[in-house]
Amino acid sequence: MSHTAATRKKPSRKKAQRAVRNLSDRLLRPQEMVLAGRSPYEVIHDNGLVRLRHYHPLTEDCILLDGVKVTVEKERHAVPLVIVPPLAVNMFIYDLFPERSMIRYLQARGYDIYLIDWGVPRRRHAHYNLATYCGELMPEFLARVREHSGSQDLSLHGWSMGGICVLCYTALNQDKHIRNLMVLGSPINSHASGKLGKMYQFMNRRAEWVRENTGFRIHNLNPQWLHTPGWMNTLGFKLMDPVSNLRGYWELLGKLADREFVVNHATTAAFLDGMVAYPGGIVQDMSVRIWIDNELAKGYMTIGDKEMRLSDINASLLVFAGQTDNMVTPAAVETLLDYVSSTDKEFRVVPGGHLGLVHSSKAPENIWKVIADWLGTRSD
Repeated sequence: MSHTAATRKKPSRKKAQRAVRNLSDRLLRPQEMVLAGRSPYEVIHDNGLVRLRHYHPLTEDCILLDGVKVTVEKERHAVPLVIVPPLAVNMFIYDLFPERSMIRYLQARGYDIYLIDWGVPRRRHAHYNLATYCGELMPEFLARVREHSGSQDLSLHGWSMGGICVLCYTALNQDKHIRNLMVLGSPINSHASGKLGKMYQFMNRRAEWVRENTGFRIHNLNPQWLHTPGWMNTLGFKLMDPVSNLRGYWELLGKLADREFVVNHATTAAFLDGMVAYPGGIVQDMSVRIWIDNELAKGYMTIGDKEMRLSDINASLLVFAGQTDNMVTPAAVETLLDYVSSTDKEFRVVPGGHLGLVHSSKAPENIWKVIADWLGTRSD
């Protein structure tokens, strides 16, 4: 063998060894590769299912986010920011990478961050519905935020179903101390949401026939029967864009020798593969109130034995929709501004899909920075 051929073989052999080692770690020890959830926090309230996190203030003078230095503001804004996630997702999405973390960015911009971690519902929680979350749990946990922070005024951030929760809580409880609301990709007019909206319209027509001709009602079913396990939510989310998911694994095979790529893939997968269950009561409320009957598009929604009206919301309001979001299109979101009583309200369509509203390469500039700037003049 010539010297040149031997020289060529050495890098190839080393690359193959790296690929084998990375593949072994990815398959056998994936949690050791995951970078998500590194921001330190304390749990200040825990009811056995739901936990309230308070993130420790940053101690650095500056942090690195996407290769850009962000100066840490030493003076914190007076109004705390409470992140209210959707059900079914795990909390990694808000703190996915140390250098691309929404939580760390907003902390650096001077915000005191709390997060309601909904936990992992079990079968015994199958009866939990919107009335449970918006009428019982959120008042309990926001009271703890106020007690811990010393501030009555709060800002709430809700993505997807989390946005539904912050709207329903604020209107249902007529909480005048919710100063700011940020709602991202939340379905207000589900029937306007592209192809999914057409399907919901079809379901609505069938539901009307069922109501007129039978005694069947989804809310009369035992919620235990509708309790949706986490793996089913993961599958459903991936089926919304199966090509991209398959492409991601195909790309992984081609880049197994690249440790950074494999680590990033494992971290992202920890979020996508780690979704949790939907209680059956939530499935009942979401399927009937939000998707089939499309109640919010009329400005109200039935929650338990009460009626919530969007017109009871007066807080400053910032609303986002993803330009290529095929789950909740901009047309499905924008309707919100027509019903709230807020005089300070703004709607923005930003690049990206549903997940990109919280985490994407463009989120720091197009969403996180916008939120931080918008809140700045409304949080002191």
